[in-house]
Amino acid sequence: MKVKGKFITVEGPEGAGKTTILNRIVQELKNRGMDVVQTREPGGIAIAEQIRSVILNKENTAMDARTEALLYAAARRQHLIEKVIPAVERGAVVLCDRFIDSSLAYQGHARGLGMDEVASINDFATNGMMPELTLLFDVSPEVGLARIYRHNGREVNRLDLEGLSFHEKVREGYLLLAKREKGRIEVVNAEKNEETVFQEALEKIEKVLR
Repeated sequence: MKVKGKFITVEGPEGAGKTTILNRIVQELKNRGMDVVQTREPGGIAIAEQIRSVILNKENTAMDARTEALLYAAARRQHLIEKVIPAVERGAVVLCDRFIDSSLAYQGHARGLGMDEVASINDFATNGMMPELTLLFDVSPEVGLARIYRHNGREVNRLDLEGLSFHEKVREGYLLLAKREKGRIEVVNAEKNEETVFQEALEKIEKVLR
């Protein structure tokens, strides 16, 4: 009998610390002997990483909001087909740093394209595939951006250069989604200390794995 794996995503505004927590969760699950695939969006595979470099390039300030949304959807499609779906089908736990909710919060809400409009192009891209669980690491823009500027090793990309009001809208978009999709999106207060956030996130993932 073929075991179907799990597809779990983590989301959050800039500086929410989701990547740090995700790295720890992946290590913990691997230590338990689980088949875990860690990946990210946009990226995760060669074609999608090339699209990522175009989207996040600080020189590309002329990029239109719809172009941006379409590029994310294109990278998402290739990543799903090439990496996520094969891993889930073989029974792995796939943990992905960002997915559709990022497009809905950033392009749909913060850029004003409309969440439903952005959802429709992503529905086409993913053929309706959604994660079983999404962890939303919630943090205020002031705290998140302050963390980014303190963190020398992190890439500063085109989205980090946006003003505070843009990041406030991103957070607002995420919280709207969390209300709309209560069964799938679990909110984690990412302003707490790292250990507390890690334990809370791990607990939520363990429920889905059981």
